[in-house]
Amino acid sequence: MLQVPFHADTWGERVITLRFTVAPAANSLRWRLALLPRHDETAVRSWQGMRTVAGEPVEVTVHWREDVPKGVYRMKLWASLDGGGEIEQSWPVAVGAATTNRRAIASFAAAVPPATAATALYDIYLGNLHSQTNHSDGGGVLDQCTGAQEPQHGAFGPSDAYAYAQQHGLDFLMTSEHNHMFDGSDGTNRAADASAVRALFQDGLRQAAQWRTDHPPFLALYGQEWGVISQGGHINILNADALLGWERNAQGELLADEETPKSDYQTLYQHLRQHHWFGQFNHPQRDQFAINGQPLAWSADGDASMLLCEVMNSSAYSTSTDENEPRRSNFEAGCNALLEAGYHLAFSSNQDNHCANWGAAYSNRTAVLLPRSTPLTPASLLDALQARRIYATMDKRSQLIFTANGHMMGERFQNRGKLTLKADYANGAGRSIAAISIFHGVPGRNGTVAAISTTSKRTLTPLPGEHFYYARVTQDDGKMLWSAPVWVTQLPR
Repeated sequence: MLQVPFHADTWGERVITLRFTVAPAANSLRWRLALLPRHDETAVRSWQGMRTVAGEPVEVTVHWREDVPKGVYRMKLWASLDGGGEIEQSWPVAVGAATTNRRAIASFAAAVPPATAATALYDIYLGNLHSQTNHSDGGGVLDQCTGAQEPQHGAFGPSDAYAYAQQHGLDFLMTSEHNHMFDGSDGTNRAADASAVRALFQDGLRQAAQWRTDHPPFLALYGQEWGVISQGGHINILNADALLGWERNAQGELLADEETPKSDYQTLYQHLRQHHWFGQFNHPQRDQFAINGQPLAWSADGDASMLLCEVMNSSAYSTSTDENEPRRSNFEAGCNALLEAGYHLAFSSNQDNHCANWGAAYSNRTAVLLPRSTPLTPASLLDALQARRIYATMDKRSQLIFTANGHMMGERFQNRGKLTLKADYANGAGRSIAAISIFHGVPGRNGTVAAISTTSKRTLTPLPGEHFYYARVTQDDGKMLWSAPVWVTQLPR
């Protein structure tokens, strides 16, 4: 994690905190930190270091006094272990007083929701699509929760999570249990009862359905987080009615309902597509989700099945209950790489709660747009996710709507001639915009997503071919919002 205050203190100083958690074996950790202009990779300040780490969390602090011209910059971290795959984290920083982008909010002078006339057609629901309970390694009592719980030993289960989230104002919550922990082990429990493993997953589905019946309009969802981090990557399966897995007990019985080989993403995508199940890339890094040795590899089955990419999470082990958790992670680099690979993904923002504070750790949410007066149900939510009518926000009181020639974010369409991209933002608590960017990429290029505008509206004529665009807003308090992309097939004149 990279923890960077958006504003400096009274004396123009910041304390930047780098936090690392690594496997128990000793490793050589290398890190590099750079202050970058908003849309340039040329560092104006940089720091670096190396140290040996082994199991215990590591914290590094960097002190920096503002010594660059006024503006909004990016503080970017690169880190790697023993020369292995590099991770990236990036957050904005404001040097000097932030300047409100008046042009960005001119179309809605009151600067309160709804952001645009388009939102008059939709109701916006806010929730969390990634969390754990005592069905796997979550549900920890707050005053004792310092990390992942021993599987199935946490104090609280799915119904407790739904009650907590509903009481704290969320519209929906998915508890997404690690698929390989239904045997009560972080490894493989050779003594596990296969029928008990399957029954526990079905009990989670039952609890979610019962909560929906008994406590409308809150939407309780139960899913599974498939995969492992090492040599793999986590994927939330959003709507499966069967547990997927690869582990077997001493009798050779599958500890799941249906077999999917460990870290075989091509087979997983095929399985999802066959069953009309859908997924979310959780906290993606550039060395994950490999097919035939190629990380972040595109497949037609994966593109048909994967809907979301987590662009930002608060700390999975936060015990905060006032929505002010300072530890957060940014995964925009990984999401952009997946978009450039060719995936059609909307950004989501979740909390990955392992402690018993579901949705209360921070103010971030995944925002889903449903047609006006449509009841919030598993089916209507899935319809919106498939349409990618979503934005990710660090501020639950803010809205971001992005359109292209009037097409709503999430759409795929053909265009001939000029294309007008427009981002509309609103906040219900008086916040304003410090910076806004519209980004462009090319599906299947496997290149670099780049900013093409620092204003809320841009008209251009794209080159013939495939394109995607999305908007990102940085508020004057440093909190960010990401729209879903639009995908445009530009036709020759």
